[in-house]
Order: sequence, then C-alpha cells, then structure tokens
Amino acid sequence: MATLSPLRERSVPALFSEYEIGAAYDEMFRARAQPRAHYRPLYTRLSNLPAEELQRSKQEADPSFFNQGITFTVYGRKEGTERIFPHDLLPRIITSAEWDTIERGLTQRITALNLFLKDVYHERRILRDGAIPGEIIYTCKHFRRQMRGIKIPRDVYVSVCGTDLIRLPDGKFVVLEDNLRVPSGVSYMLTSRRVMKQTFPALFRKCGVRPIEQYSQILLSTLRSLAPEGRSNPTIVLLTPGVYNSAYFEHAYLARQMGIELVEGRDLVVHDNLVYMRTTSGLQRVDVIYRRVDDDFLDPLAFRPDSALGSAGLFNAYRAGNVVLANALGTGVADDKAIYAYVPKIIRYYLGEDPILENVETLLMNDALARQHVCENLDKYVVKAVGESGGYGMLIGPHSSTEQQNAFRDRILEEPRNYIAQPTLALSTAPCFTDDGRIEPRHVDLRPYVLFGEKVTIVPGGLTRVALRKGSLVVNSSQGGGSKDTWVLES
Repeated sequence: MATLSPLRERSVPALFSEYEIGAAYDEMFRARAQPRAHYRPLYTRLSNLPAEELQRSKQEADPSFFNQGITFTVYGRKEGTERIFPHDLLPRIITSAEWDTIERGLTQRITALNLFLKDVYHERRILRDGAIPGEIIYTCKHFRRQMRGIKIPRDVYVSVCGTDLIRLPDGKFVVLEDNLRVPSGVSYMLTSRRVMKQTFPALFRKCGVRPIEQYSQILLSTLRSLAPEGRSNPTIVLLTPGVYNSAYFEHAYLARQMGIELVEGRDLVVHDNLVYMRTTSGLQRVDVIYRRVDDDFLDPLAFRPDSALGSAGLFNAYRAGNVVLANALGTGVADDKAIYAYVPKIIRYYLGEDPILENVETLLMNDALARQHVCENLDKYVVKAVGESGGYGMLIGPHSSTEQQNAFRDRILEEPRNYIAQPTLALSTAPCFTDDGRIEPRHVDLRPYVLFGEKVTIVPGGLTRVALRKGSLVVNSSQGGGSKDTWVLES
C-alpha cells in the first residue's frame, strides 16, 4: 500500500532566506513563506525580483532623499550631528479595516485630551471628582499656571498630534505614547511617499494605496480655522528655533508646502499686544503661529529669560486673543508619560466610552509598591523619564548592563515622579532590505498624524519608524532608527 510523502516546506525565495518569524507579530507573514493576504502583491513582486535590481532601486532612491535635504540632527555625537534620514525601501501595509479602528481610536483620544486640557486650565472638574490626582498635574513640568482661565479658539488646545502606536503579538494596536507639544516627523512621511511612488509605480497602483499628499493643505486649513475673530484672511507663519534645530528641514519643508513664511523669533515684534512680522516692505500683522518651539523658549518675559528663540511680549498678545499659537501653550501636561497612564480614565470621564485603542501597561514610580517591584526587576522593564522624547532618558532593561540598571535605580529613588516603567514589549516586525542584499524582519512602530480644527482629520498612513539594527527595539532616528512608507489600502 502506497504511503503519502511528508509535506515539503514551502520554497522560500532567495531574498527571504534569512527571514525568521519570531515571537513578535510579523506584519508580512503568518508563518514562514506564508504572506498575509494584503501583502501578497508585494511578496510576489519581491520574490520575482533579483537582489541586484532591488539594490539598484535603493541606490536610485537614496540620492532623492539626499537631494531633498531630508536630514535630522543627532546631538552629542563626536562624528557630527547632521545626517541623511535612513529610509527602508519596503513599505509597511495596513488594511482598510485596521485603519478604520486606528482612525476611530485616535479621534476619540484627541477629543478627550482636548476636553481634559480645557478642564485642567479652567474648571478642574476631573480633579475635584478625584478621577485623577491633582498632584500628578501640578507636579508636571509642562503644566503652565499662566494658562489658567485663558480662552482658546474653538477650545482646541491640540491641533496637531503625533500618536505612537505599536502592534502587540496578538495583532492588536495599542498606544505607546502621545506627542502633543511639537510633534515631528511628518515631512519624512510625505517625502517617503513621493520617493516610493517613483520606485514602485505599478505596485503602488495595483495595491490601491490611499493618498497622503493632501496633508499640508489640511494642516493649512486647520490653522486657518483657528484664527482670531474678525481675521477673515489670516496671516499664518511657522516659527522655528532656527537652522541648528534637529527638525529644521521639516520646518522649512512644511512652510514651503503650505505657502507660508518660515520665521524665527527675531523676525517677530510685538506692539500693543499685536504680533508683527518684519518684511522687506515693513511690518505685517501675524494672526496664527504654527510654533515648533517649546513653551519655555517662546517669550523671555513670560518664561525663560535667557531664551533668544521666541519674541518678547508674545504671551501677552496670545493671552489677549490677538494671536493664536498651535499647539496651545501648556499642552505638554497631556503628554507627560505619567499622565499618559490616566488617559483611559480621561476618555471614560469626558466621553463615557471605553478606549478604542488601549494603553500599554504603565507603572508609576511615585507608587511605592510599583517602585519597589520595578527596582527589583529592572532587567524586565523599559523605564522612561516622563518629560523626555526622542529615545533619550530611557532604559531598556533586557538590553542594559548592571551598571546602567544601578544608575537608573538611583535616579528612580531620587526622583520617582519623573519616571514610569512599562513591560518590555515585542514590537511587531516588518520586512526591511538590509545592506547585505537580503530581506529581514525589523521592529517597527507607527506615528499617525492627527489634525484638529473644525473637525478631526487623520491622513491615511503615518510615519512607520524602524529599528534598523537587528534585534533593537529603539526606533528613534536619534538612536539609530529609520523610517519606511506606510500604505493604507483602499479596501
């Protein structure tokens, strides 16, 4: 009697010979050589593509980024600070159904956070009702007492938000953190898309990818909708710290895309609580400032007296309602990483709804029991300073030395309010084209950009950040990360 031969393992194209499926959710594969349905066109295209052709496509794409000046600044590195932004050639693909959940979840989140900010700076009902402790607000370094009672146009405190999402091993998206002060990275999203449409034009059309090119004009409309009353044709400017800022390329890029002036603090002057911009034809009144400068540096009369980045008197003009700042001053209280832990409660308090997108489990170090547990198990946690960004002030326990753990333990014990801890999570992986000509998985997150003016608008996609070093969980560009284009499918 004949016997059946055992099933042979599916053949693996040469480009994917080193692709290993680990414990993390893989964006492309369900199992080895078994692509998810929405990735099949890309998998088929890559499987029939010689590595030399893919390498040639990458070599053609790299100069495009270089010629556009797509750079970022890394502070504190001896070898120089200015670098071309690393970009991976292969897109990250998200289904229409997944995007619908993300869009609804982010709309819910920014709506609740705006209500929270309005309440914190006015009636403070959430504190009186004990839904969150007042101490956590008043000890936040980004809380601005000067903002109490100030009327904000449309009550929109956060008009531009970049929320970081990760995908858990079960495939569910959760929020890792909110970026509500001066979120960056959207220029890399836009320029990546332009390069990818040139690199894979046929595949782009075949997959039915939703457009994102409208972002700049939606941002402009959002800013225009916040203008002071009676200013039907408002003058809008983008305020930058200057050419030495890490995101200066983005500032210049967005100003150019929106057709508005890029200004520094020295270009502005305040007279009779009105803000003017110096031009070659004289002073021109400014109505809306899309500011990429932190609160502390906006006005030396109101905040840091040593700042040369802002303009003296700007806060008084803002308080008088004669100029709008986007985002509003004081929004940083809502993206403090300790207050992040309370966002699910904030959503329930103001909207009476359960969060559509959950938080990552977060332990506050000002809680004695949590602090003791984390300090005894630092090798298992990611510890973050509550007010830092860009991957700074962070310990990744499993990848840290005993010396680093001891240093962080001392910092936690000295200043517990300044730290939170989260379990080390297996960020999802996506295919990346490596320097040695293979496709391998790398960990990724996702930063969609949310705009809030007359309504909430989220362009379909975002900045997928990639931990380019094998095994690394750090996606920040300042820590060796890069980016890839994010394709949201039409259906």
